[in-house]
Amino acid sequence: MVTSVPNKVGNYSSTGNGVQKLFFDDITTFLRRCLFRVLSVGPIPTHLALIMDGNRRYAKKQNLKEGEGHKAGYLALMSLLRYCYELGIKYVTIYAFSIENFKRRPDEVQSLMDLMLEKMEALLMEESIVNQYGIRVCFIGNLTLLSEPVRAAAEKVMKVTSNNSKAMLLVCVAYTASNEIVHAVEGSCKEKGKEFRLCNLNNNVMDDVKEGEKINGIVVHDIQDFYEDTSVESQELKQGKGCNGAPYHACESFESNWDQVLTSKASKSGEVSEGFRNLRQEDPVIKLVDIEKHMYMAVAPDPDMLIRSSGESRLSNFLLWQTSNCQLYSPAALWPEIGLSQLVWAILKFQQSHSYLEKKMKQL
Repeated sequence: MVTSVPNKVGNYSSTGNGVQKLFFDDITTFLRRCLFRVLSVGPIPTHLALIMDGNRRYAKKQNLKEGEGHKAGYLALMSLLRYCYELGIKYVTIYAFSIENFKRRPDEVQSLMDLMLEKMEALLMEESIVNQYGIRVCFIGNLTLLSEPVRAAAEKVMKVTSNNSKAMLLVCVAYTASNEIVHAVEGSCKEKGKEFRLCNLNNNVMDDVKEGEKINGIVVHDIQDFYEDTSVESQELKQGKGCNGAPYHACESFESNWDQVLTSKASKSGEVSEGFRNLRQEDPVIKLVDIEKHMYMAVAPDPDMLIRSSGESRLSNFLLWQTSNCQLYSPAALWPEIGLSQLVWAILKFQQSHSYLEKKMKQL
């Protein structure tokens, strides 16, 4: 008995539709790579941020169920990510779910959480884009606002992909820029407040301060309580421990200013030493670098370009701190309609304005 075997040439079988599809896929991949090589002659963004706007409008436009628009948007995202990493864009940040989105209808929020959980689990599959391109995934935002299953899945994805180093995908979920800034300020205050107490209050500096006076911009209303709160830290400091458990010499940056205080006691009239009054101006407790290192987005450089679909040019409380020198591009297409052509136009726009922005950055 002789069984007919379909002829194959390369990856193409003789079954008509199969041949056409494989041939078309290979041709488009080849042409896309050629296009990317041409684009790569010019500057390419290191970090691209995406606001995926228009999923619900797309569903209405196509007469689909509301949740189907987000599923179509996910497919568009996967295609765009593939193009970005092929083009050499190392960081991509997406605005997946705002804290404000929790105000939507409970059934819609639950549907989005279920979709998010499903796609997180899909990222762990061997054939996923994460494994194909060696992508490290980071979830950015106030993750405590997420349900336990979603938060656990996010932590698992971050752990599994932590050793990937070829590219990075940052997913902003339960995020707003205002929340990020508040979080960073709070973190900086806690860190610097501890350093301030450990490095300075142990030497009876409080003797120089009247109730209601300021220490580095902090008004002291109850001196006794303020001092007692630092008793444990002071004991550790006397035993040789300094800021955050580091050796005492780690606090040397503070000593030069506080020597003025320790050697200049307040007068009988209750006036505070000049060293106190000038301390804030000479050595601020919190600096810009302290705020930035506590940002959720401290794991990546600032975006070079931000794309928002559906023709909107608003930032919607997304990366407000990081986008001061970022190019904005707002194609008219709804997010599920975004594809290769919109990305190419965005790159061309970036290259056109790149030299001007580089000059502006050098002037800062």
